[in-house]
Amino acid sequence: MTEMLARRGLLRLGAGAVLSAAAMPGVSLAQTLAPQAGPAIRRVALHNLHTGDKFNDVYFERGQYVPDALHAVRRVLRDWRNGEQHEMDERLFDTLNEISTRLDTRQPFQIISGYRSPKTNAMLHAKSSGVASNSQHTHGKAVDVRVPGVELSNLRKAAWDVKAGGVGYYPVSNFVHVDVARVRQWTGA
Repeated sequence: MTEMLARRGLLRLGAGAVLSAAAMPGVSLAQTLAPQAGPAIRRVALHNLHTGDKFNDVYFERGQYVPDALHAVRRVLRDWRNGEQHEMDERLFDTLNEISTRLDTRQPFQIISGYRSPKTNAMLHAKSSGVASNSQHTHGKAVDVRVPGVELSNLRKAAWDVKAGGVGYYPVSNFVHVDVARVRQWTGA
């Protein structure tokens, strides 16, 4: 519960503030704990190194995700080996937005890998034990990234501090894996 409150930014307010907010007329505890924290306008900058595709725009405003922006991001994060696109979990963009804020950078996330089709993932898994057979990439919940001008270790720390999901550190391959599955961390090659 503490971790959930921390991720939603309510732990900083304290339990009293949460209970006070929930006690306000017309406000339920569920509404108080709902994932409404975060800026009213959110943007993300992406550059797919394999395709050259870029996205640098607002993907969330006026309390909702922008459908055209999500479609454009899905194209940038497509499986570059076969062009297959997949719905991406919006929490992934929120996570990247928060990481950018923590790093205080406007540099784009360089995309090493976004969505992976099951066929691509199976091929990669057969070649490397470092590729999970049921990778979060195949579910549209993960990206492998780096940021120009940002030390990889600083990127890993910022991603871990967000506590939104998995963070894999690959210093030899020069990227950080970020996903929105369960919170965990690991180091690879």
